[in-house]
Amino acid sequence: MPLTFTLDPAVTPALRDGILDLWADVTNAGGSVGFVPPVSRETVRPELVKHLVAMAEGRTRLLVGLDGEGRVAATAFLALNTHRLMTHWLWLYTVMVHPRHQGRGYGRDLLAAAADAARSLDGIEAIRLTCRGGLGLERFYASCGYKEVGRVPGAIRVAPGDDRDDVVMLLPLT
Repeated sequence: MPLTFTLDPAVTPALRDGILDLWADVTNAGGSVGFVPPVSRETVRPELVKHLVAMAEGRTRLLVGLDGEGRVAATAFLALNTHRLMTHWLWLYTVMVHPRHQGRGYGRDLLAAAADAARSLDGIEAIRLTCRGGLGLERFYASCGYKEVGRVPGAIRVAPGDDRDDVVMLLPLT
């Protein structure tokens, strides 16, 4: 069953808790979403609060994918640029699909929905994102139309002696 995507849903306690569960579950399954496992919901909560504040200030938009049971199954945050010379593109952050739904094409569906959401925003011509090297994420994003446009070797320290590249990807929308 496909996911149902909504841009800018009402942030209810159930949605907030669903995002916290998703973020912790993705991290604990080895996902590259800003933390190193193991994490709890409480570890993730301050980062979600930062995203929610950015949403309240109009700097960030939330895209949520719900499964057939109405549970949060996927998210992505679209962060607008405030620099006057860069308002024609946005950042895509915290791209997640719950582990129980992976392997079904929902990641591609999420990226397609994010591109559609970005196209609906006035003046947006491209999406940029970064991903952690060494996990094959670059290949996945490339298969969805993103191009690698930069790489900072060893910029992400996952653990002592385990540095990964920070890979910058771009999806032109025009």
